[in-house]
Amino acid sequence: MIAIKLNDDNFEYDIYSLVKAFYPKEDIIFTRERTKDNVSYFIVINYIEAKIECKLYRPSGDDAKDTQDSEITEEKVSKTTASEDDDLQLVIEDSIKVDHSDRKETKNRLKRLLYNCINKVSGKELYWGTLNGIRPIKIPLNMLEEGMSEDDIRKYMKNTYLACDEKINLSIDIAKRERELIKDIDAESDYSIYIGIPFCPTRCLYCSFTSYPYNIWEKRIEEYLASLKREMEFIASALQDKNLTTIYIGGGTPTSLREDYLEKLLSIIEDTLPVKNLREYNIEAGRPDSITRGKLQIIKEHGISRISVNPQSMNAKTLELIGRRHTPEDVIKSFKLAREIGFDNINMDIIVGLPGEDIDDLTYTLDTIAKLKPDSLTVHSLAIKRSARLNTEKELYGDYKLQNSKEHMDKATSFANALDMKPYYLYRQKNMAGNLENIGFSTSGKEGLYNVLIMEEKQTIIALGAGAYSKYVTDNGKSVTRSENVKDPGLYIDRLDEMIDRKRKKLEEIGWLKD
Repeated sequence: MIAIKLNDDNFEYDIYSLVKAFYPKEDIIFTRERTKDNVSYFIVINYIEAKIECKLYRPSGDDAKDTQDSEITEEKVSKTTASEDDDLQLVIEDSIKVDHSDRKETKNRLKRLLYNCINKVSGKELYWGTLNGIRPIKIPLNMLEEGMSEDDIRKYMKNTYLACDEKINLSIDIAKRERELIKDIDAESDYSIYIGIPFCPTRCLYCSFTSYPYNIWEKRIEEYLASLKREMEFIASALQDKNLTTIYIGGGTPTSLREDYLEKLLSIIEDTLPVKNLREYNIEAGRPDSITRGKLQIIKEHGISRISVNPQSMNAKTLELIGRRHTPEDVIKSFKLAREIGFDNINMDIIVGLPGEDIDDLTYTLDTIAKLKPDSLTVHSLAIKRSARLNTEKELYGDYKLQNSKEHMDKATSFANALDMKPYYLYRQKNMAGNLENIGFSTSGKEGLYNVLIMEEKQTIIALGAGAYSKYVTDNGKSVTRSENVKDPGLYIDRLDEMIDRKRKKLEEIGWLKD
């Protein structure tokens, strides 16, 4: 455990996230008292007039504990500042000047101070430096749009966030590609729609999304679709003078719907929303155990241009462990069936760092996917969320190691490059294995436009369905507000008027809905 003591409640989230990035396996607590009990480190951060002071202690003598991820040695300790008392040994201290009235700059200086202290103690570096937000590409993208040169962007990201050169170059490369993809998007007149189908055949071990067993909810699907229709009708009426750019049907697993229900859903969308001029129409076909020829034909007949067939892994033992009721052979069969029916824009998702998998397992997955030649590939680094079974039932999976490293991501990148795919969007999550990232790769012209729009927050996205949250973008992305729908499908059906009213109020706030 790592204990952190502050003399003022300020920047707790940023401090926690950065320490957790260095020591992902350690529990981290904030405390008001000095403590040596059951701790690997005791960190003290004091906000003082015109400066911030940081001190790292560790218990002395027999009470000393090695952190699970640290490379600290007694030799390193012996070279640091002498002990302040008999219980805690001061390992390192430093301070930095700040202007507390400039909150953003103060936060960045604090994070650099803390980073450098931990780096000196552990010898460990983070590829993304002090960046812990999920949208690192927004930084170079906004700077490119403001006319800043690539060299100046590199200097800024290096000096401000201590990111490594490789990640800086990757972020600029992706930002340039994103800029080209969204150059015609007008945040004041264009919007996209997300439609949530929060049902799945089973719940995967790592999943934290809003998802419910389809077989339990099937008797209420008619009600759910009727509620979706009412939300669509409100949006279609309210935004008659706006342009619908993309539709993304996600979940859950939309293709968990029975064929007649899937047909009904797509017919409702077609009859209610202005779909004729869409730049992209996307559905998560997702799990091969939910895909049939009939469903794929229905999707194709309704003009959906981009689908996903997601294996996550092509190793049978892993699929069984994580709770997916399909085999690698089912993935291949579903993919080939989609090609046969005429889909020419198919994405595949994989997850790096799944329980029990090593780099040989990743290599096998990549080699098998290579034979299928998908049009795009999204490589996810496993992120263990609090609500995922991998966390809530971790005592059942403690024997399975989680392996992810730069070597794993480099292998996936090399594989994508060999298929003529380029990285076109990137995002990060809390508690990611290896503190790395998720990257979307694509062949030319097959990029997922919705993925860029939702991630870089350059356009308002109206989200419909249980557990969906809308983002209202104004001032070219400088202002982003939200409204959320309740997660439970039954409550969503029962409280639909409230969900619509939430959207009405937000649209009024941003000036999109007139009295």
